[in-house]
Amino acid sequence: MKHSTVALLFSFVLTSAFAQTNTDDVTGVRQACFNYIDTFYKADTTLAYQSVHPTLQKRGFAFEQKTGSYSKQLEMPFPALIRLAKVWNKEGKRANSDSPRQVDVFEVADKTAMAKVTAVWGIDYLHLIKENDHWMIVNVLWQSPPKSLQVIK
Repeated sequence: MKHSTVALLFSFVLTSAFAQTNTDDVTGVRQACFNYIDTFYKADTTLAYQSVHPTLQKRGFAFEQKTGSYSKQLEMPFPALIRLAKVWNKEGKRANSDSPRQVDVFEVADKTAMAKVTAVWGIDYLHLIKENDHWMIVNVLWQSPPKSLQVIK
């Protein structure tokens, strides 16, 4: 009886610790994603330095109104992201408090995570890594707002 009580208590402690860590990780991933959006919305590069890894690989496709088609694949390393963030919404004309600002976290493991961001510029799929107990975005695949989106469950 004594052994089963100890085993049950130990199991409860482990489960509680795992649940707390998992909740903290989801919160950390979500915060990194919101920092990514706000880097551009607020023209605040300090948020990028907090949540985007310096080895960032960002690739995507912009819809060009003039041609009615998407651009070729565009690439943006971390230094280019910083340069763009400084000027993209500097005057507050591209994004405001009514602009889309949505984060959907798909999966969080102990060292990796995946999320989707919906913002005024379109959708971004993010891969994150956990370094020194801190979540950082390392890969971004994006496109302008899609004409259609198939959600497969």
